[in-house]
Amino acid sequence: MSRPPLPPLLLVLAALTAGEARAADPVTIYRCVGRDGTVTLSDAKCPPGQRQEVREMLRPQDPPPVPASPAAPASPARPAAPPAPAQVVIYRTPPRPMYLCTSDDGRTYTSDNGDGNPRLVPLWSLGYPGGGWGPPGHHRPGGPVVVGNTWVRDACHQLPQAEVCDRLRDRRYEIQRQYHSALQSERHALDKEQRGLDARLDNDCGAG
Repeated sequence: MSRPPLPPLLLVLAALTAGEARAADPVTIYRCVGRDGTVTLSDAKCPPGQRQEVREMLRPQDPPPVPASPAAPASPARPAAPPAPAQVVIYRTPPRPMYLCTSDDGRTYTSDNGDGNPRLVPLWSLGYPGGGWGPPGHHRPGGPVVVGNTWVRDACHQLPQAEVCDRLRDRRYEIQRQYHSALQSERHALDKEQRGLDARLDNDCGAG
């Protein structure tokens, strides 16, 4: 399907814009009216027998180029966030227990465990009835002979933590009191014991 021809005015304008010319040059347009009333526009004079009108026009020109919008200023870079402070985590070991134990003869002592000084003793020392041999040099006449040994332990119970801390502080004070009168060889042992006490007080009691 063929396209319809352009109107005469558009043909004239298209012809005028073709080629190179200065933007402000004037252009002469001839308006021709035929005997049948047909109107045509042209850049050439009308043919003989047609009524002619002459008009001066400015040559059409392209609009000036739109200036490019200035680039938006770059936003200032945000300062980097400061590094998070290092976290120091201190792990404390559970407090070490302390036990108060009582021996067979009524003597008391402290221990880090509740074993109660386990030891192997002969059965006759526990007062089992019957004859046989008793303590060395003593013979029990009659009855079956009681032989063998058994394990015994001292009775122990765990001290409250507050009392443990008090006993540790008392022992450290005692070491400091003994230190000035101790021999050089004894001071090494006292120094070692006090370092252990200080570490245990710091961990188990929270302060010296």
